[in-house]
Amino acid sequence: MSNQLKISTGQFSDKGLKDLNQDFHGAIIPREPQLSLKGAAIALADGISSSDVSQVASETAVKSFLSDYFCTSDAWSVHRSGLRVIESINGWLSSQTQRSEGRFNKDKGFVCTFSAAVFKASTAHIFHIGDSRIYRLREEGLEQLTKDHRSWISKEKSYLSRAMGINLSVEVDYQPFTLKQGDYFLLCTDGVYEYCDTGDLLSVINAHQNDLDKAAEQLVKKALENGSDDNLTLQIVRIDKLPEIHDSTLQQQVDALELPPVLQARQEFDGYLILREMHANSRSHVYLAEDIQDKTRVVIKIPSFELRNDQAYLERFLIEEWVARRINSAHVMKAGLQQRKRNYLYSVTEFIEGITLKQWLIDNPSPSLDVVRSIIEQVAKGLQAMHRMEILHQDLKPDNVMIDANGTVKIIDFGGVRVAGIVEAENTLEQDDMQGTALYMAPEYFIGEIASNQSDQFSLAVLTYHMLSGRFPYDTQVAKARTVAAQKRLKYHTVLDDEREIPAWIDHALRKALYPSPFKRYPEISEFLFDLRRPNTKFLSDTRPPLLDRNPLLFWKSLSLVLAISVAGLLIHIQNLTPN
Repeated sequence: MSNQLKISTGQFSDKGLKDLNQDFHGAIIPREPQLSLKGAAIALADGISSSDVSQVASETAVKSFLSDYFCTSDAWSVHRSGLRVIESINGWLSSQTQRSEGRFNKDKGFVCTFSAAVFKASTAHIFHIGDSRIYRLREEGLEQLTKDHRSWISKEKSYLSRAMGINLSVEVDYQPFTLKQGDYFLLCTDGVYEYCDTGDLLSVINAHQNDLDKAAEQLVKKALENGSDDNLTLQIVRIDKLPEIHDSTLQQQVDALELPPVLQARQEFDGYLILREMHANSRSHVYLAEDIQDKTRVVIKIPSFELRNDQAYLERFLIEEWVARRINSAHVMKAGLQQRKRNYLYSVTEFIEGITLKQWLIDNPSPSLDVVRSIIEQVAKGLQAMHRMEILHQDLKPDNVMIDANGTVKIIDFGGVRVAGIVEAENTLEQDDMQGTALYMAPEYFIGEIASNQSDQFSLAVLTYHMLSGRFPYDTQVAKARTVAAQKRLKYHTVLDDEREIPAWIDHALRKALYPSPFKRYPEISEFLFDLRRPNTKFLSDTRPPLLDRNPLLFWKSLSLVLAISVAGLLIHIQNLTPN
C-alpha cells in the first residue's frame, strides 16, 4: 500500500586485515500485512576475536533473530517479541559455550555483541548488547543511540561487560525512538565507528543517496584507509516514507470486502445456511448458521447497518475474530475454521450451546461461594491466556461470559480488546474511546491512564463481588471520579452482610483487587485467585478480633500485670530520688 512505511537499506561487511570475518549482518523487509503488523528488522553481531567460534555465534544470533522475530505472535508488542527471541538465542549460545572449552574460559566461547532495530509504523525499536553501535543521522546531526557495554581497566585495556552467550541470562538495552521522514540509522561495529568521523559519514551518504550499499562499502573502505585493523560491518537504513496518522493495519481488509446484506433464515450466504437470528443491537447482527460443506454449526456476526460508514468501527469489528483465532484456551471463544475465501465482511466463531452469565445469575441469584470461585477461576484462565498474548479484554461483564452445557465458562465478545501489536501498528495519536461497561471498568480508564493487566483484574474482582452480593463495590461512583483526587475519595463498600456466609478474608482479597490505584492491586491475577481460596495470613491478622473479645480474663490479667510493673518501677524511681 502506498501509505505504509517505506525504508531503504544498504549493507557492507569486510574482514579487513584479519584472516576471518567474525561479524555477521542481515535485514528483512517483509510484504504487507506483515510489514504493518511486525515491521522491518535489521541486525548485526560482532564476534570476539579471542574465540575461534565466535563467528558461529554472530551468524546464529543474526539469522535466528531475523527468522524467529517474525514467527512471534502478531498480538505481541515489538518489545516483548524482541526480548523473547534474544533471550532464547542467548540461552542457546550460552549452552554451547558450556559444552566447549569456553566453559572454563568465556573468551573462547560462543560469544558476540548484538544490535538490532525494528522499524514499525512510526517507531524504531532498538535492542542492544555489547559495543557495536546504532546511530541516528537527522538533519546533519549524528546521535549515538546505544551505550557501549565495555569496562575500561586502563586507557589501553578494556573488556566487554555484556555480551551474548556468556551467561544463561542477559540484560538487553531497549529503547523506542519516534521516526521522522528522512532519518538515517547506522548500525556498525567498532572496526567502522572508531575510524570514521561525522564528516566522513555525511559526505559519503550524501554522495550515494540512491545506492546505500555503495555508501556502506565506501565508508568501510574509508575506515580501512584510516587504519582500522578489525572486521568492519556497516548497515544503513533510510526512512523514505511514514504511514499516515490514523492508518490502520485492518483498513486494507475492510476496503477489500463488501458489506453483507440483510440475512434471513434458510438463506444461503457465502457457503453457510442461515438458521435463525440470535441477537441484534446497534452494534451488530448475530445469526446461528450451518456450514453447508461440513454441517458444523457456527455463529455469524455482521456489522450494524447504522454504523457501516464508520471506518474505525468496521476495523474494530474485524479484530474480534482476529483475536479469537490467536488464543488457544478452553475458556475463550474460538474462531470458526476458515476453509474458503470470503466475499463479505463478517466474522465466524464457534457456536456455544449454553447461556450467558447474566442469565445464569438471574436463574441463580444467590450462588454459593464455591460456585462463584469455580466460575471466576475459569474466567481468570481465559483472561490469563489473553494476557500472555498481550491482549486486554477491557469489557468483562456477565453479558460477555458464557456457560456451556458442560459447565465450561468461556469469555466471548472481543469488541473492546486492546492488542499491543495492533496498537503499535495503528500509528495513531489519539487514544481509543472507552470500550467497556462503566460499572465493571477500572478507575484508570476514566482519567485517561494506560490500561494494564490490573485493569482486567479490577473487572474480574467487580464480577466476583457482584456474584457474591448482587451489588457493586463503589456503586456508580467510579465513573463519576474523573480525577486522581476524586478516585482517592472513593469509598469501598464491604461485600459482607448479614444474609451471606462470606469469610472476612474474602472481603480483604476483593478490597485489594479493587483498589482505585492499579499499583496497589495484585501483581498477578493468580495471586488474587489464591487469596480467594486460602486465607492470606496478613488478612487474618488484620481481621483477628482484639484480645478483649477473644479472652476477656486474659486481657484483664495482662493489663493488671502491666500496671503492677509500672507502679513498682515508679516506686523504685521515687525511692532513688529521696535523700538519705
